[in-house]
Amino acid sequence: MARVVVVHGVGQEYLGRRTLQAPVAAALADGVELAAEAGDVPAGAVPAVDDVDIAFYGDAFRTPGAKSGPPAPLSVSDVTDPYEQQLLLAWADAAARGQEPRSDTKTPTPEVVQRAMNALLRSPFVPGAVAERFLLGVLRQVRRYFGEDAVRARALEAVAARVGPDTTVLVGHSLGSVVAYEALCAHPEWRVRTLVTLGSPLGMPSLVFDKLRPAPQAGRGHWPEGLAHWTNLADRHDVVASVKELAGLFRPADGTEGGTLRDVPVDNGWKVHDLLRHLTARETGSAIGEGLRAG
Repeated sequence: MARVVVVHGVGQEYLGRRTLQAPVAAALADGVELAAEAGDVPAGAVPAVDDVDIAFYGDAFRTPGAKSGPPAPLSVSDVTDPYEQQLLLAWADAAARGQEPRSDTKTPTPEVVQRAMNALLRSPFVPGAVAERFLLGVLRQVRRYFGEDAVRARALEAVAARVGPDTTVLVGHSLGSVVAYEALCAHPEWRVRTLVTLGSPLGMPSLVFDKLRPAPQAGRGHWPEGLAHWTNLADRHDVVASVKELAGLFRPADGTEGGTLRDVPVDNGWKVHDLLRHLTARETGSAIGEGLRAG
């Protein structure tokens, strides 16, 4: 089994484990190599392609074929689910204000939803011609993960299927950071000692943090048993990682031995949430390389 398992984020439903493995493994090795050249980790820490695997759960969001033809593309008028509306507004607030998102419970009007969408489309988070469709897909997949037990179970099973006795580093991107965290909590027998989260929404109050399993207690998230090192990386413009610092939210219980959590800023250019840009960063390479050496 692979020494590093990467859990992808949203928007991958039309790909697959092997499709993602090659570019992800190459980007990850580039990041560790950059860290090694800078002296952060030994040169021998750079993993081989076979040392990196993908936990793929995108198929849980793929719609089965239908004789009536493909479904109509989503538009902002389809954002009627209260959870999706609140998530959209929280991200737009973070993009516009550069602050942590609000968590009010009022049902927004269609005009408010449209303004929120427009604010996000002007941000670096969703560049490109298909930005609106991508963003709508993100909202729906996050809502389905927290709202549909079958989707959640499929994602957690995907991680369990790839983590083996040789796996010591688990990397989670975007929604995949939530999946990776919950999988670690559910499997204290795993030998994973290092968790690396990239562009993570884990700290979002109400919409993500309070919906985690196990549930947080007294404002503190559960610390996965056996985890020694957790590095959380986020670009300052990334609205998904609207709460950039997780160290105050996740820590071992008082009076118990445990690991440490470091919050590290990273610059991903104009693709602030992109997985490959996260992986090629020296800071990410250092965290993964240190985890491989410790393992």
